[in-house]
Amino acid sequence: MANQNIIELKAKEVEKITEKMSGAKSVVLAEYRGLTVEKTEELRRQLRAEGCELMVIKNNITKRAAENVGFGAISEDLNGPNGVIFAFNDSVAAARVLHLFAKKNPKLIVKSGVVDGAYYLAAQIKEIAALPGKEVLLAMLATQLYAPLRDLAIGLDLLTKEESEQSEQTN
Repeated sequence: MANQNIIELKAKEVEKITEKMSGAKSVVLAEYRGLTVEKTEELRRQLRAEGCELMVIKNNITKRAAENVGFGAISEDLNGPNGVIFAFNDSVAAARVLHLFAKKNPKLIVKSGVVDGAYYLAAQIKEIAALPGKEVLLAMLATQLYAPLRDLAIGLDLLTKEESEQSEQTN
């Protein structure tokens, strides 16, 4: 009877983590071995400020939840004490916060993650951390799309001014 209760509790935990993973824009694994409680709490605060959540979950439960969502690739990195970081607002936020925190606290090791459904190794997560936020990227895209239209408008305006000057000179 006790075993059945434990199995049910673990199944509920897997279901809860599965829901979190499926609702997250990115999931990143980081080893926190050697961080003090104060440093871990500081990391949690920084992550919460960016719309992220750090959870310490048993590796077996994380593995099962990841496989349920289709993130099975992160299973091979589930050894040792891991923190699982969920980013709910911005896909890049968790990677960015972890990268900046790891610069000051080298005991934090980013292992791997899933960003927008794609699996990335630690080095790739570091590259993702360097990307600007979604709003900045959209603004950059809008600027690039707007530039040719602006140049066309300026060219047409100059052309009409030149034609009107020529017509005034002939009259």
